Amino acid sequence: MEEKMNIDELEAKIKEKSFVIKKIVDEIGNVVVGQKYVVERMLVGLLADGHILLEGLPGLAKTLAVNSLANAVQADFKRVQFTPDLLPADLIGTLIYNPQSGDFSVKKGPVFTNILLADEINRAPAKVQSALLEAMAERQVTISDTTYQLPKPFLVMATQNPVEQEGTYPLPEAQLDRFMLKLSVVYPSLPDEKIILKRMTQKVKLQTKPVLNLQDINEVKDLVHEIYIDEKIEDYIVDIVFATRQPEQYGLNDLKPLISIGGSPRATINLTLAARAYAFLQGRSFVIPEDIKIIGKDVLRHRIILSYEAEAQSLKSDDIVKMIFDGVPIP
Repeated sequence: MEEKMNIDELEAKIKEKSFVIKKIVDEIGNVVVGQKYVVERMLVGLLADGHILLEGLPGLAKTLAVNSLANAVQADFKRVQFTPDLLPADLIGTLIYNPQSGDFSVKKGPVFTNILLADEINRAPAKVQSALLEAMAERQVTISDTTYQLPKPFLVMATQNPVEQEGTYPLPEAQLDRFMLKLSVVYPSLPDEKIILKRMTQKVKLQTKPVLNLQDINEVKDLVHEIYIDEKIEDYIVDIVFATRQPEQYGLNDLKPLISIGGSPRATINLTLAARAYAFLQGRSFVIPEDIKIIGKDVLRHRIILSYEAEAQSLKSDDIVKMIFDGVPIP
């Protein structure tokens, strides 16, 4: 009886808090029009402590969406424009020599923040991209011989342009794997674009108002960790990821020559964490298979490396992910 009451109490708290979180979506929607999918996935990343890569053409409000999220949760926000001449020290910081005292002092870089917007991340060379690896994986950076912990939470939300590839440095697989989600940002619908026209041509500049603070977000994160995942759902998650590596074991023989590299164990972990956060946003205290299918494409699309044969057939990773979800039995 006591356990049942605890479950009821958890469900009540989740419904209450998820309603408050949805207010963030509404508040950001007052500024960012027609990108509800992007805003909801950014909240999934925030609640699951996962970094996000936003891929889309210029002018689709990627930067505005990230900035608006930071304002809505009162998080410290910094934006770094990645360029070919950017140095690792410009990102993580460096030692500054004081000739008067003869000592070195640490000047911390913009990575010391809650939400870091890495704008056009694929325009910086590999040495700068690799400077983010330790920060993204360990939530710490090393300057000289001293290691510094980054603020909590710390999230990297990076953007990249999928079309203009001149002067870019494609992200290596090791870097891509550290992003929990990769979002495909698309054009708004015609009605939404008309709303954008009216809002963005006004004299008064719109800005997101604070809804929660970071302490509130941390309390919500504790609830997200309590969300129940049945063992059959866990098996389903493992099967989905294994099917990206060994599709023939799941009767998907046609996929074997199309996949060069499948998802890593980090894909399994991130799919589980993201599914919990997504279930929370739906006001549920448990994960269902539909959560895995909905959030799975965002978790897996950048972790599946296609073969030359797949590229010759003009297939995309999204196509492969869909075939996997269609082929792996739902529990």
